Amino acid sequence: MNYHNLSTNQTFDKLKTSKKGLSQKQAEKRLEKYGLNQIKEKKTISPWSIFLSQFKSFVILILLVVMLISVFLHEWTEAIAVGAILIFNAIFGFVQEYKAEKAIEALKNMASPKAKVIRDGKKVQIDSKDVVPGDILSIDTGDKIPADARIIESIGLETQEAALTGESLPVQKTIKSVPEKTILGNRKNMLFAGTIVTKGRAKAVVTATGMTTEFGKIAEMIQESPEEPTHLQVKLKELGHTLGIITIVISIIIFLVGVLTGNEAVEMLVNSISLAVAAIPEGLPAVVTISLALGVQRMVKKNALVRRLPSVETLGSTTVICTDKTGTLTHNEMTVKKLFVNNEIVEVTGSGYSTKGKFSKDSSQFELLLKIGALNNDAILQKGKVVGDPTEGCLIVSAAKAGLNKEKLEKQNLRVDEIPFDSERKLMTTVHKTSEGKVAYTKGAPDIILEFCNRILVDGKVKRLTQLMKKKILKHEDEFAKQALRVLGFAYKKSQSKPDEKDMVFVGLQAMIDPPRQEVKDSIAKCKKAGIKVVMVTGDYKLTAKAIAKELGIEGIAITGEDLDKIENLEEHVEDIGICARVNPEHKMRIINALKKKGHVVAMTGDGVNDAPALKKADIGISMGITGTDVAKEASDMVLTDDNFTSIVNAVEEGRGIYNSIKNFVQYTLSSNLGEILVILLAILIGWPLPIVAIQILWVNLLTDGLPGLALSLDPFSKEVMKKPPRKKKEPIITRGVIYNILIVGTVMGIGTLLMFYLYGIGSMKAKSVAFTTLIMFQLFNALSFRAKNFLLNIKESKFIISSVIISVLLQFAILYTPLSEVFETVPLSALEWVYIVLVSSSLYFILQAIQKLRKSRQLQND
Repeated sequence: MNYHNLSTNQTFDKLKTSKKGLSQKQAEKRLEKYGLNQIKEKKTISPWSIFLSQFKSFVILILLVVMLISVFLHEWTEAIAVGAILIFNAIFGFVQEYKAEKAIEALKNMASPKAKVIRDGKKVQIDSKDVVPGDILSIDTGDKIPADARIIESIGLETQEAALTGESLPVQKTIKSVPEKTILGNRKNMLFAGTIVTKGRAKAVVTATGMTTEFGKIAEMIQESPEEPTHLQVKLKELGHTLGIITIVISIIIFLVGVLTGNEAVEMLVNSISLAVAAIPEGLPAVVTISLALGVQRMVKKNALVRRLPSVETLGSTTVICTDKTGTLTHNEMTVKKLFVNNEIVEVTGSGYSTKGKFSKDSSQFELLLKIGALNNDAILQKGKVVGDPTEGCLIVSAAKAGLNKEKLEKQNLRVDEIPFDSERKLMTTVHKTSEGKVAYTKGAPDIILEFCNRILVDGKVKRLTQLMKKKILKHEDEFAKQALRVLGFAYKKSQSKPDEKDMVFVGLQAMIDPPRQEVKDSIAKCKKAGIKVVMVTGDYKLTAKAIAKELGIEGIAITGEDLDKIENLEEHVEDIGICARVNPEHKMRIINALKKKGHVVAMTGDGVNDAPALKKADIGISMGITGTDVAKEASDMVLTDDNFTSIVNAVEEGRGIYNSIKNFVQYTLSSNLGEILVILLAILIGWPLPIVAIQILWVNLLTDGLPGLALSLDPFSKEVMKKPPRKKKEPIITRGVIYNILIVGTVMGIGTLLMFYLYGIGSMKAKSVAFTTLIMFQLFNALSFRAKNFLLNIKESKFIISSVIISVLLQFAILYTPLSEVFETVPLSALEWVYIVLVSSSLYFILQAIQKLRKSRQLQND
């Protein structure tokens, strides 16, 4: 039902209510009929569901099968080892995802909001959730609207509707009905749930509550849209399937070859199962989870809270960041930057609602201009925050920079009368009782205010205001406007009777803007180096958007939402666009779809209810922790706790580093696993006894994939990650370069281990112990090569990998030189044998470093 096209009496009839409101009994009946005035949340994921979701990957399922077969064969060591890995991974993944969900809940406003309604003819305060259709709301400045409502009385009412419509400036309200097909943002006789009253007071009849409000409709829409898997989830799923199939095939081949060459079937089945465990990177889920979890923890310190672990990696592949202007690129705090007074321009320093700042001229020369701004004002400045209109708030701040306190001024200049602001006059006048009698102070649009002035104050003297002077003032206003500054004019008049706005004395102009955050400029420069395009998407005016974009270094053509509607094949033009102004939520969806069609990975910021569908549609939806609505937070993948664009760039850098860590681990573990497979497969094909037995295979995997593998994700990543372009969307984790490395490492490892097995007497306990230890040392040198540059290790940046290698060697010592040697079927090795083992296994380190250097020199030649 639409109410904006009905008169107030028609609205009362439809809702069966009146100006006197509902009785308590009527309200209770309606509460039963319509339900609580709340946004119903989608069914939350239970802790049990989060835990079970950790077992969904193909790799994990294969390991579960391997564990069950091991139990069936009574191979308890293998079964316990695989089971321990599975349980550790599941618990760790569960803890991180559960903590992320709880952190989001903590971000929500836990206080129960209140509403003022007329019940039984009296004004009472109730919980907002108990508001029902037909209730009469009593609205004042600073109130949060609890439900959609039709205005029935209004005195200078303005509301901030950015959360719903994207309109950054307060909307002036009226009681007049508007045509039925009027768009949401222009329904000036309606109030919407979740919006804020910035000025004035009103009464309104509630027309919709809970999920039937505009806020609720959007909430329902985003709850129904399915969750799409992240790029990392897709790639890991593909990798898991591929590795799983290869592992099964290899295990079957080795089992059949082993049996056909005379080995016992049970022994070959155990070895095949052990090899399956060796071939599968069972440490991968744990490393991925730990890498993402550590990244999430680091990002929390950098003011970014990630709701879904895999989203961290998607950030790393982002190619376009579509960001809102207000509050993200800027402070969302209007700031006076320039004055025109005494026929000259005065610069004002400082930004936001901080009272720290200076004037380029002595403020005592233009104290009256600042005084009018503070007194002709309904806003309040409390502890660095403004209650009321942000434009009026910045006038209080500019006065405070000159030492003028609004509260003290109001006590000395008591307000006794006023003519409220309205959109037709574009003026506001307040009358104050001063020591010199009554004085009327007026502010408003400069061109309008000048029409009512016949004199001007210059250097403390009142002069006649000529047409030439007026033209000069308007020229300065135009220059300010071209710099995207919002300009207000100020005047005064000594008043004896009722206030009027004729024959006033013009005092000056104050020009303001929501200034860009200083740190954002560096972050945008960082994005350029990283090959990431930044697009400003804002509900603000094109001129303002262009001025902020120019100051921050955002490049590309500027268009408006109207321009966007005229473009048919947007994907053909979208890459040239850098600024989208005066856009609505539908435009945001079109921009995302066009960028996705061009193969981009899109991050989109938003804070309002209206942004929720776009946040859901983007590859990465980023909501605001301070100004963001709960609906936006629920739709997003990441929440910025400081609403700052720089935090997005920090998160992108973290995402790239995490992806590199995961890629390094995959390369490390697969190359090491290939070495193990070749050792067993070649030995069988040659007709040799197996160089390593089942329990040794499991130990190699636990020791080398465990600590060194995890260390690759713990050590800090290179800061060079933001100097390279984003990887391609379809780029697999295992690229051609990675395959070459895996083949080189696996081959060197397999041949080197078999060589040592041959030299120490094929089949002897000594030969098996040497081969076993050589294989482990090969893998440890392989791990070290990932942190080396030009054959050298940076100890400070590689402390985890070095520590893990030392611990792994000491654990191998325990296997060789303690009673554990009987369990693992080994014998002690001499110092000289260790020397030979280190010489042979370290060859891999030097081969890999030489290849790395050769590739870099070729790259430099190509560049």
